[in-house]
Amino acid sequence: MHSELEKLLEIQDLKTQRTDLREQGESRGVEEELFNISADDALRQLDEKIAEMEESLQPPIRSRYRRLAGTRTRFVVPVINGTCFGCFVSIPTAVASEADRNSELRYCDNCGRFLYLVG
Repeated sequence: MHSELEKLLEIQDLKTQRTDLREQGESRGVEEELFNISADDALRQLDEKIAEMEESLQPPIRSRYRRLAGTRTRFVVPVINGTCFGCFVSIPTAVASEADRNSELRYCDNCGRFLYLVG
């Protein structure tokens, strides 16, 4: 898998975890007691890790990522059966059927999201 795609997937996962942690509200108290960690500290650590990973992206990829992340919660989406699962538009057959899957960073021509091929 392309190293930048791996980073983008990890950033997306960290952002999802951060959103989930923020939305937990009152249930955070139980987790703070059980795991002995402050939710605010966990959020700060997640933000630091996200910022660190964003800076490690190559400049043109980081630029596209920032545009997408500003408007979409999912900026990396799978391609399943030739369909982008961000906008549900078919992608070109040549892209979907390449033998060396995910070795290159690809984008959806319609929605601009980063793509990874599955199945």
